[in-house]
Amino acid sequence: MPHLLPILADGSAPFEAALAGLAARGPGDLEAVAPAVREILAAVRAEGDVAVRRYVERFERRVAGPLVRTLSPAEGAAALGRLAPAVRDGLVLAAQRIDRFHRRQWDAELAQASFLYEEDGISLGMRVSPLARVGVYAPGGKARYPSSVLMSAIPARVAGVEDVVLATPDPDDSLLAAAHLAGVRSIVDAGGAQAIAALAFGTASIHRVDKIVGPGNAYVACAKRLVFGEVAIDSIAGPSEILVLADEHADPLLVAADLLSQAEHDEAAYVVLVTLSREVAEAVAAAVDAQLAGLQRRAIAEASVRAHGAILVVPTLDRLVAVAEIIAAEHVAFHLDDPRPVFDRLRSVGAALLGASTPVALGDYLAGPSHVLPTGGCVRFGSPLGVHDFVRRSSILHYSPDALRRHGPAVSALARAEGLEAHARAVELRLSSDLPQSGA
Repeated sequence: MPHLLPILADGSAPFEAALAGLAARGPGDLEAVAPAVREILAAVRAEGDVAVRRYVERFERRVAGPLVRTLSPAEGAAALGRLAPAVRDGLVLAAQRIDRFHRRQWDAELAQASFLYEEDGISLGMRVSPLARVGVYAPGGKARYPSSVLMSAIPARVAGVEDVVLATPDPDDSLLAAAHLAGVRSIVDAGGAQAIAALAFGTASIHRVDKIVGPGNAYVACAKRLVFGEVAIDSIAGPSEILVLADEHADPLLVAADLLSQAEHDEAAYVVLVTLSREVAEAVAAAVDAQLAGLQRRAIAEASVRAHGAILVVPTLDRLVAVAEIIAAEHVAFHLDDPRPVFDRLRSVGAALLGASTPVALGDYLAGPSHVLPTGGCVRFGSPLGVHDFVRRSSILHYSPDALRRHGPAVSALARAEGLEAHARAVELRLSSDLPQSGA
């Protein structure tokens, strides 16, 4: 009986077809839901709260209460206290570690990012300042993810965002507790495309935000794509994905466990192993079959493995690196004797999990870096969510009259070369006037 995970040898037609499909996977088929999402966006833009309530009742199958609620510190602490002690302690530890990591990220990337320098009467610089209001989306469908609230809201708070709003349908204690730990004080009680529309456009009760972050289903992803330009977004999140790189010494049981930890997220998740060893490939395929039997979400994980799972066997480490670069995966787990040199050769990695003692679940919950990552090959140009996603940069320019006289003729010449006469005249009027020696 064949294994659920097909084993494909480098150079074969099935191998090449699988690799081409992985390279072109993208964020999923959003066009299928686009007409419905456009209708929702248009209705919320036109009708505001009335439309949001209508869609909450239609899609979430519940009576819409107040769309916005304030989460007081006392209410958040009470929700945290109602959780099972192990869950409560885990959330607190995760919040502490995520906060610590992103404070270090701020110090490394942005603490000294603002600058101003002067040269011969010219002052030039850049000011970095936080966004004013950010919307964090958290799903409420097949599963609730308080970890995503922490991973999205804490970096925003560390960056200095004053108002972080959580949008999630009918939040339970775990989401309220996570919001409390992340410093969220305002919750929009709605999900799906209607929540994205409300955050993007604003309504009578919901303030418009500057940026929307966080994962969601195809309707949420499509809505984020369509409102981009009205607001900023983090990325178009597709299905979760993991690429495991393994040599002949890898433990098949651990490799299989890592693959299935992503497969259980979603039927559309991608789980791929690239290995140097045919023996490891066979053992991992058998271990996946065996471990599936004990999963609570077996149907979801099995559907993912069947639809988007593969084991690719390659002959050399150079080929392993090349294939990994083509796939450009969200999570890359390095089950290698010496993972660092291989990681150093890879450019397209979302989260690198180095060594057999670093399961992907650590990154998903509490290691520290945000688990909001580019998917669908977007790590070729995208990055994990971080403090840099919640700031804006302003250019600063100031010329003294003498400096303008030095550079003005060149500006006029360039402006006229591009057919922009008013630009040239705006410079030349100043050159023919007595300008005050203003400071900056």
